[in-house]
Amino acid sequence: MMSHGRIYLDHAATSWPKHSDVLDAMDCYARDCGAASGRGQYQSANRADAILRSARLGISRLIGSPAAEGIAFFSNGTQAINAAIAGIVRDGDHVVTTAAEHNSVLRPLSHLAATRDLTLKIVDCDRDGVVRADDVLDAVTDATRLVAVTSASNVTGGEQPIQAIGCGLKKRRSATHSAAFLCDAAQTFGYLPIDVQACGIDLLAAPGHKGGGGPQGTGFLYVSPAWHEQINASVFGGTGSQSESLEMPASMPAKLEPGNLNVAAIAGWDVAIKQIAARDEAVYSETLQTVARQLNEGLRAIESIRVFGKPGRLPIVSLAIDGFQPTDLSAILDAQFSIETRAGLHCAALIHDSIGSAPGGTLRISGSAATTREEIDAVIEAIRQIADAVG
Repeated sequence: MMSHGRIYLDHAATSWPKHSDVLDAMDCYARDCGAASGRGQYQSANRADAILRSARLGISRLIGSPAAEGIAFFSNGTQAINAAIAGIVRDGDHVVTTAAEHNSVLRPLSHLAATRDLTLKIVDCDRDGVVRADDVLDAVTDATRLVAVTSASNVTGGEQPIQAIGCGLKKRRSATHSAAFLCDAAQTFGYLPIDVQACGIDLLAAPGHKGGGGPQGTGFLYVSPAWHEQINASVFGGTGSQSESLEMPASMPAKLEPGNLNVAAIAGWDVAIKQIAARDEAVYSETLQTVARQLNEGLRAIESIRVFGKPGRLPIVSLAIDGFQPTDLSAILDAQFSIETRAGLHCAALIHDSIGSAPGGTLRISGSAATTREEIDAVIEAIRQIADAVG
């Protein structure tokens, strides 16, 4: 969607623009309610509580969660992932993850491996940035406590075999041992359907401001019922309940939600969640894949550029032009064509060695279902002109 002369193609970082109803809901809460949630029994406090209940229920329905209380709110997907890792991993554990992960997963695991008695196995991905399910499952041992895999790369948009991994882990579970399966759904939540039960996902983390259509400052962690008791709090404080105790509440979601929540942002996100639930999923999916197909076909037709990964359902394309730093390419697109993209390593430390884009990274172009054909044509033509000038 073109606005103010901008062509915004950085939806993998955050979606824009937000729907006017989302912004109106935030403004309405801030102006007409403003009360904290879980901190009072008066009418406006009850209204704040109702907003949270509605958003929890909406998210749980979107992901196939068996219960809304399994949804805990955070200020972003990174905090949700950290809460999952810190809450599940214990000293002496073994953890399996992949080279395709975002630093939201890699950095906390690396920190624990360096500072605690933790063994970390990082499974390589292929030239397209995709891992093999069998490679992940083969890395699991009797000591494995957590398996963490992203649902799709934020660099290439390549989807990972989440269902095969989750179902494979379920088959290996026994009365004496089980590994929790954590999925980072930052690039897929709100864009692609996901069912946590069908995929065997125990922990699902995502921000609300990308495909979820909400504002920044939103995120959630789904915890399956089997792990409600086992996940520990990693941040402590007031929850508005059981104030006489010096211990955090033992029940979800309160055990993971100390302090005041960002109700204004969640009010807007709740509207976006309802919009996702009400849309025609078949029509939306076809629209999203049409954008992805047009973007991929147009860019891959330019012979003098390198495009990384394989075309998929998500409109995310990473590319490079030999002799050009991705940061310079992004700056030219912005300054000369008013096209906004992302350049660099995209907070993904390891995948670039696998796909061949190290050390400089890539130029990432990421659209949404609202991206128009005219915008796609504009960025393809701009890239072609730059490549021709270099050649």
